[in-house]
Order: sequence, then C-alpha cells, then structure tokens
Amino acid sequence: MITKDQILEIINSKLTEDNVFLVDLNVNTGNKILIELDTMQGISIEYCIEISKLIEHSFDREIEDFEIEVSSPGLGLPYKILHQYLKNIGNDIEVVFSNGLKTKGKLINANSDFFEIEIQKMVKPEGKKRKELHIETQPIKFEEVKSVKNIITF
Repeated sequence: MITKDQILEIINSKLTEDNVFLVDLNVNTGNKILIELDTMQGISIEYCIEISKLIEHSFDREIEDFEIEVSSPGLGLPYKILHQYLKNIGNDIEVVFSNGLKTKGKLINANSDFFEIEIQKMVKPEGKKRKELHIETQPIKFEEVKSVKNIITF
C-alpha cells in the first residue's frame, strides 16, 4: 500500500520550491490518493495536473494500482490549516464553536495560537434612543472551534 510518507517525499521539495502549501493529504484503502493544495494567490488546475503527474511517474501501476485526485480546497469547506486563515484575512467567515454556537465576522488576524474576528453589532447606548453600530474584536482559540469557513456572498 502507498503511504502518506511516500507521497510527501515525492512532492515536498516541489511544493516548497513553488511556495505551495499542503492543506490535506489522505491515502485511502485501495490506494486512492487525495491531495489538497493552495497558495496565497490560489492554485491553478495546471499545477494540480503537474503534481498529479509527478506522483504518477513515481509509482509503477503494474506493481501497485492507485488513483490520484489533486485539487484546491473547496470554497465552502472548513479551514484545515493556519495558512488558510492567513490567506483569508479580510474575508467574512462563519465560526462554529465546539459547543454548537455560531458567530460571523471579518477575519482580521491569525497566528499559531488563535485568530481574531471583527464583529459588528447594533447596540443601544445608555441615554440614547437609537441603536448605534458597535465594532468589537473577538480573539478565538483554535481548540474552542469546531469549524471555520468563508461566507460566500454574490
């Protein structure tokens, strides 16, 4: 059976050289290889094909059959790695917490420990008749989160 380590050995130097980050890598039973790649500018189909061919030429189908799927992470799918947070700074996101609560806001910062979102709320200040827009920053630790994904608007 083909292993993740074998795939990483084949593609790591190419990804590093091209400033591409690995979002996800799985090798399922039956040697179905699933790879998700991205860059800060997005990934092209041509690059996915190039990586697929690199892997394909490294194995002999006569000895061990396999299937390869190389793609970019789906637009509406949850983030998996820090690079995705960094890439999407400035975008509106939906955060689902481990306890099931949800919030929405603009991703404004991310590091290895937490990320921050900017939340807009209508708040009625004391002594005033009308609500006013209030913007607050909320730091969120990664371990508090079940999923984070982009809010897609058209």
